[in-house]
Amino acid sequence: MKIPKKLELAHLPTPLEKLKFRNKEFLIKRDDYTGSDFLGNKIRKLEYLLYEARKEKSDFIFTCGGDQSNHARATVSAAARLGIKTRLYLWGSEKMIPEGNLFLNKMYGAELVYLSKKEFFNVDEIMTYERQKTVKKGKRVYVIPAGGSSTLGIWGYISFVEELKDQINLKKIDGIFAACGSGGTAAGLLVGSALNKIKFKIYAVNVLLPPREIRKKILQLAEGAVLDYNLKIKIDETQLEIIDGYSSEGYKNITDKKIKLITEFSSSTGILLDPAYTGKAISAYHDLILLKDKGKKVIFLHTGGIYGTFAKRSGYLKHS
Repeated sequence: MKIPKKLELAHLPTPLEKLKFRNKEFLIKRDDYTGSDFLGNKIRKLEYLLYEARKEKSDFIFTCGGDQSNHARATVSAAARLGIKTRLYLWGSEKMIPEGNLFLNKMYGAELVYLSKKEFFNVDEIMTYERQKTVKKGKRVYVIPAGGSSTLGIWGYISFVEELKDQINLKKIDGIFAACGSGGTAAGLLVGSALNKIKFKIYAVNVLLPPREIRKKILQLAEGAVLDYNLKIKIDETQLEIIDGYSSEGYKNITDKKIKLITEFSSSTGILLDPAYTGKAISAYHDLILLKDKGKKVIFLHTGGIYGTFAKRSGYLKHS
């Protein structure tokens, strides 16, 4: 088994806390506590990816996401700490007054390239082409896919299982519930649970891709890591459950009903949830775990993303 090396950037281990919401008790893993600049789940993946980028003496890092991408902002922040320049390829358009993650991207010195939704479907090809042009100018470029979701990046959540195992007896846990955009978190959990010979359900709340597509991507990432790192394990596909239908309003939007729920959650727990990921995940968790499967012990994974709330503050304030 080959275990890749990583940087030590995140503030780990993150806390595992007991919460009560609407008279229901549950456990929450606080990956929103990984660090104030690059907070959230993305830095776990970036510790591995940026180790490789620094090893290759990269002058630039190219990556991509929506205009409020948590991954993009975390990449820019962490890369700035390492002295590496970044260029972001973002689905959206330039704003007169940038807010949330866009504001932070500018503060951390990123170059921003905006793409239409149609162009963004080909973002990997665009980044590859632009990398070739930049390399010809004598600069080294390291390309990170959306969400940091590669067979290297998912080691952030392969190692997460070891961390969680030190906090709680995982054999008494029924599952982990988390938002899912690019699939890397769920893929890492699949591999990590297999390595630790522990089976729990992985509930991936789909916020972006068609359900069949995201399931296929998660399993390909997990199986790819098994091959790339010569892991003597077998992935159990039955552990993975895609929760769909909680982002039907679109990745960049959130319904008033969900905002009302997360506003109540914030005021009763002191924990802020974002509109693209954790806000949709808590809505699914409330409906499917807190209300229906009351006997199940399922950990809610707070993947961060709170800076995205500032771009939607008018909607949030309607229910405060």
